[in-house]
Amino acid sequence: MSGKLSRRQATLFLGAAASAILSRAAIAEVARKIVVHKDPSCSCCGRWAARMRAEGYLVEEIGEPDMKSVKAKLGVPDQAASCHTAELDGYIIEGHVPPQAVAKLLAARPKAIGVAAPGMPMGSPGMEMGAPEPYTLYLFDASGVREFGRWLGDTPA
Repeated sequence: MSGKLSRRQATLFLGAAASAILSRAAIAEVARKIVVHKDPSCSCCGRWAARMRAEGYLVEEIGEPDMKSVKAKLGVPDQAASCHTAELDGYIIEGHVPPQAVAKLLAARPKAIGVAAPGMPMGSPGMEMGAPEPYTLYLFDASGVREFGRWLGDTPA
């Protein structure tokens, strides 16, 4: 038996390799797709979505007439609530969470439902209108909230 592949074997090998590459690309694309639920008239939510697009995420914006029910369905506790709610790679991103914090969440993969920037902190991504104020990001799950870091604008504090 020679060390050469037949034409059929080469075709099968190349097809399997191409399939594996495409599968990885599809997984990467799904992992970077973020679905943002927001009030259709909210401009700060639109600015946050634009910021996430600028960071390379594939953003789908969905105008929601009842954000309270969206938050309840996705498990966002009242003390973590903000204006918009996003879904990304199995996590919920609540409010004006900086893209760097989202990247940290995805890299660390903590056991949590998601991360939140409660309220609408001045200077956070999408809320850049005036002097930035320090704020805390929280991880949340069924047991409550716990600190995920302090921020000033879009920079860790």
